[in-house]
Amino acid sequence: MLGKLARWLRALGYDTLYFRDASDSRLLGIALREGRHLLTRDAALASRAGPSGLLIRSEDLDTQLGEVRDACRLGPPALLSRCLECNGMLTTRGPADVEGRVPAYVLATQARFWECDGCRRVFWSGTHVSGIRRRLHPFLE
Repeated sequence: MLGKLARWLRALGYDTLYFRDASDSRLLGIALREGRHLLTRDAALASRAGPSGLLIRSEDLDTQLGEVRDACRLGPPALLSRCLECNGMLTTRGPADVEGRVPAYVLATQARFWECDGCRRVFWSGTHVSGIRRRLHPFLE
């Protein structure tokens, strides 16, 4: 329901779990047990979650990010510090650490890499990073 929002919250560095297929009971249990906000577009589920629930009203991603920022009083962002796929923390790596795991051209042109502590994906600062920074600029202040 909010997979795109989850990825962009992770890009901002916020600990964001996302389950494509999970029962309402499971989501509620995780939110309450772990002290998390439950973001949903389902009004009934948001109501059942009580103070932990946040009904996301907008369909526009930027507006959704603003809704979450304002309602959850999030701390300062840590841009691109989490894996966009699994939510794991990223750790800085050098070229020798990722040799054989990235394309040869990338290895030859990049000096700094990041590896996810969870899924072990490797990231680098490609051309897409400027687009991410541009989109998230209003949320970095």
